[in-house]
Amino acid sequence: MKALDMVTAHVKNRLTDLRTAKKRGQKIIGYLPGGYLPEELVLASGSIPVCLARGGDHSAVEKAGAYICHWLDTFCRAQIGYGVSGDDPYYSAIDMLAVPITDNHVRGVSDVLDYNTDLELFPFGVPHMKEEATLKYYRYGITKLKEKLEEMTGTAITDEKLRDAIVLCNRERELLRDISMTRTAEKVPLGSKEFVAACHGSLVADKAFMVETLEQLSRDLRQRPAPPQKGPRVLLTGSTLAAGDYRVLDLIEDSGGVVVMEEFAEGIPPYLLEVASDGDLMGALADAYFMQRIPPAWFRPGRERLEFLIRLAKDFNVDGVVWYQLMYRESYKTESYYFNNMLKKEAGIPMLVVESDYGPSETEPLRTRIETFIDTIRR
Repeated sequence: MKALDMVTAHVKNRLTDLRTAKKRGQKIIGYLPGGYLPEELVLASGSIPVCLARGGDHSAVEKAGAYICHWLDTFCRAQIGYGVSGDDPYYSAIDMLAVPITDNHVRGVSDVLDYNTDLELFPFGVPHMKEEATLKYYRYGITKLKEKLEEMTGTAITDEKLRDAIVLCNRERELLRDISMTRTAEKVPLGSKEFVAACHGSLVADKAFMVETLEQLSRDLRQRPAPPQKGPRVLLTGSTLAAGDYRVLDLIEDSGGVVVMEEFAEGIPPYLLEVASDGDLMGALADAYFMQRIPPAWFRPGRERLEFLIRLAKDFNVDGVVWYQLMYRESYKTESYYFNNMLKKEAGIPMLVVESDYGPSETEPLRTRIETFIDTIRR
């Protein structure tokens, strides 16, 4: 589709745009995915947010071996590999890396890059429970980030600027949400790889461009006849779906499955949340990004996310769930053991758990397991 082609072309030229912006004096603020960095603060400071969500490359994972123990999560080891080697041009482009510290894996990235590179880092904590006290702690962290951005840029983040940024980001999330929901239909008008490409594009693209392009995509989908689908409908979930890590999507499609929904704490932007644009705006950001959003597997208690997954499976009328987790992300590995039975009991839906370390030798074993799963659902 034309709109998706526009996103691809924009992302391809994005580094050139960022270099031009830096020459104009704008700051480029990188951040790790996970959904706890309010892009609105970065935009309101006149800076450009860039999510460092690249993955799927085992060579980057291998490079991290000289700096950190091998049982760190695969995606996090890849970030270390990209950051210390200088192989990822986005790491070279940013002026500061903001790191919401969600667990020890992300902390490992922050520590290694702090000790071994010249990157300026701004870590802040993310609590693991939704309570009044933890909400205050999260708000304190993003308030310190606001102050840091004002110091870096010399720009005061006023309520007017912050409100404009909230409205813009809300519109982007609304469009992604509406486009995703078209896949609840019996005939799916948009393939998963197309939707994921739009999501990953939104993590680095200019926000105004992305909103305009998503509006075009939404119009295109209303006019485009949905192709017939005969394969089982699949919910794909897990820890991280990085930009470039599309093997599991390809294998599901090659096996005849149709992915109709993706739920990942890292790699897919949290487009279901909405930030209030009136009243206490910093409080609104904290409430949306911390209290509203579906928590990752490392939150306590973990039932909120699992119940949400069951609702998704029912709403999107899926025939099966593929749980795609990365090696050594123990919170997801733990959940995968007991969620399988919970899903069968409450929704009557089967689940396949697959694990990856981005290794090339994994492809054929993954293919066999996914083909068998899809074939079992068919029969």
